[in-house]
Amino acid sequence: MTDSTDASSHHVSYADYATGEPVVDKAVPSGAIETRWERRRFGVKLVNPANKRSKKIIVVGSGLAGGSASATLGEAGYHVKTFCYQDSPRRAHSIAAQGGINAAKNYRNDGDSVYRLFYDTVKGGDFRARESNVHRLAEISRQIIDQCVAQGVPFARDYAGLLDNRSFGGVQVSRTFYARGQTGQQLLIGAYQALERQVKAGTVEMYARHEMLELIVVEGRARGIVARDMVSGEIEVHTADAVVLASGGYGNVFYLSTNAKGCNVTAGWRAHRKGALFANPCFTQIHPTCIPVSGDHQSKLTLMSESLRNDGRVWVPKKLGDDRGPNEIPHEERDYFLERKYPAFGNLVPRDIASRAAKEVCDEKRGVGPSGLGVYLDFDDAIQRLGRKAVENKYGNLFEMYERITGENPYEVPMRIFPAVHYTMGGLWVDYDLQSTVPGLYVAGEANFSDHGANRLGASALMQGLADGYFVLPVTIGDYLAKNELDAVPDDAPEVVEAVQSVTDRIDQFLSINGTRTVDSFHRELGQIMWDYCGMERTEEGLRKALDRIPELRREFWNNVKVPGTGAELNQSLEKAGRVADFLELGELMCLDALVRRESCGGHFRGESQTEDGEAQRDDENFSFTSAWEYTGRGQAPVLHKEELTFEYVHPTQRSYK
Repeated sequence: MTDSTDASSHHVSYADYATGEPVVDKAVPSGAIETRWERRRFGVKLVNPANKRSKKIIVVGSGLAGGSASATLGEAGYHVKTFCYQDSPRRAHSIAAQGGINAAKNYRNDGDSVYRLFYDTVKGGDFRARESNVHRLAEISRQIIDQCVAQGVPFARDYAGLLDNRSFGGVQVSRTFYARGQTGQQLLIGAYQALERQVKAGTVEMYARHEMLELIVVEGRARGIVARDMVSGEIEVHTADAVVLASGGYGNVFYLSTNAKGCNVTAGWRAHRKGALFANPCFTQIHPTCIPVSGDHQSKLTLMSESLRNDGRVWVPKKLGDDRGPNEIPHEERDYFLERKYPAFGNLVPRDIASRAAKEVCDEKRGVGPSGLGVYLDFDDAIQRLGRKAVENKYGNLFEMYERITGENPYEVPMRIFPAVHYTMGGLWVDYDLQSTVPGLYVAGEANFSDHGANRLGASALMQGLADGYFVLPVTIGDYLAKNELDAVPDDAPEVVEAVQSVTDRIDQFLSINGTRTVDSFHRELGQIMWDYCGMERTEEGLRKALDRIPELRREFWNNVKVPGTGAELNQSLEKAGRVADFLELGELMCLDALVRRESCGGHFRGESQTEDGEAQRDDENFSFTSAWEYTGRGQAPVLHKEELTFEYVHPTQRSYK
């Protein structure tokens, strides 16, 4: 059976979903939260060093999570195969992270601690994350900095030579370590050099320009992948004792996002179709500081780091229709709306709150720029207070990037920014060990759902990716391998043959449709539907419209898409067709998840669920759970499994940053 079943007229409405048995995290230890991770580490079964050489692990993705996991597992002695679709691991999208990485070092002596980072992250996620996972992340944060400094990552330092810190949104301490506006790049180079050292040592085999197209499941366990060599088109089988997915997020379902154009959900979605539950798909992050859309020609958006809100002030004109240049508007006629609405945090409120506030003033017709969809981010006060040189030292490469894209000099004219899709808190469901509901399938970094709840705090993505890769996975995956002696999977095993056949059938189908519309035209239309109805604000009416329209668009895709060329060559249209086909399924699940969650929390804002002053209104009585969706078949309604969230340490309250 091919994917064309999706195009049948017998599509069952996703709104007809069923509710299944609750899902439970059986791996998390009980007892005091401060010692849970230490006790879990002691409780794992170990693999003898001499036996590690015979254990094979596949890692899909080579960004911070995948690269650090591959390097660490290789150094531990395992036989690792690592796959990335880029021409080099150094081109993973982690390289685009700008602002910094959080760690509870308390170098500023400003009251920070592991517990405060834990508290800030649970609160910042609007009480929709697991306490155990978040506390472990806060603990490990300190080790990450030591690891990266030892690798030579050039973090910024103060005049005395000590590691410097700055603040990010949603906190009142300075705990963010940074390397100008290119922190992700420097951290990735650190992970990359560790990875390449293991490639040289022979413990890691690197497969660049390879895309995972199917998960191989044998006797209920993840045992390998089917990958396509993107240059030759050859379909390859790779088997192992365990598989790690570190393939990033799915923000490109919106078409326009700050993600690299290659970022996709295919690895995760293929695993979902093979039994891995998908958790909280509607929890997407809209980043408040991005360069506004300039026209219909655009294929992606550009992030301006949240770190800019340390010194930049966000404002719009007080008067409607004020079309004067920003430097002509006196201070008393400017509305510094974040400082006005949230005096305790000012411009450093969390991303979901800053984004909604920017949307609100633009909806009032006070937005700036040609489209009216923009607000100013002004550095005039910082330049006068600190001097241009100091501002340049902190943000020089970001200012240069902005000027190259817009033609405007932010040292002289305020930046124009507007919210855009940036990150996805949802992902494959995992337990405390980062194992999915498919035994032997582990998920790390942005590809899983585990740590950020309904809203990720700035500078926490790099922290999670490296915590998972350097410190968590190497411990927990060893426990699985030690407890399961697995026979090698032959290439002619029925499960392998079936997986390869499904991949080749799908490719053949894409190439045979020979319709009249490009893949990009379908992707752009899906993205517009998602932005309009499942973007910054969601409503019952809008989500139902999307749930009606997306299946229609998917049926048209399978009947009218045109994919030129062949499968036996470099074929980017074919690559995109597979990714967009998966986005068309994921988009429907996102809208259903948003429809079912009839509350507002973090980045999920339901227009029907807000306080009198327009803030997100949670419903803890009915929605204090993680949604974990089960795939039931092509075009069939999924099954919702709920993981109840319990809060022993940080008790849910109405978030306030005022």
